[in-house]
Amino acid sequence: QVQLVESGGGLVQVGGSLRLSCAASGSIFSINVMGWYRQAPGKQRELVAAILSESSTNYADSVKGRFTISRDKVKNTVYLQMNSLKPEDTAVYYCNVATRYGAFHWGQGTQVTVSS
Repeated sequence: QVQLVESGGGLVQVGGSLRLSCAASGSIFSINVMGWYRQAPGKQRELVAAILSESSTNYADSVKGRFTISRDKVKNTVYLQMNSLKPEDTAVYYCNVATRYGAFHWGQGTQVTVSS
């Protein structure tokens, strides 16, 4: 099992920045891909960004150029730096890991609210 603890959400004004963190513990040796998803009210959960390594990342079109995902393998932590935030970025953000055995684990979610 992998446990995930997220932090860094909050309220920010349009154009502001936030940095989300997600620390993994437990069976960390099995972690393959780490990523962030988000879910806005009334919408489906969607992929925001994912990282296998620093040279292998994937972003939703809506966040390209504004968000950066990074991973510290020593600290077993994944980060999401969010810049130039927009009201449409408002959502609950969930950390996710996929293991080499095909399992998926989720964090508890952290609220990000962008006010205009």
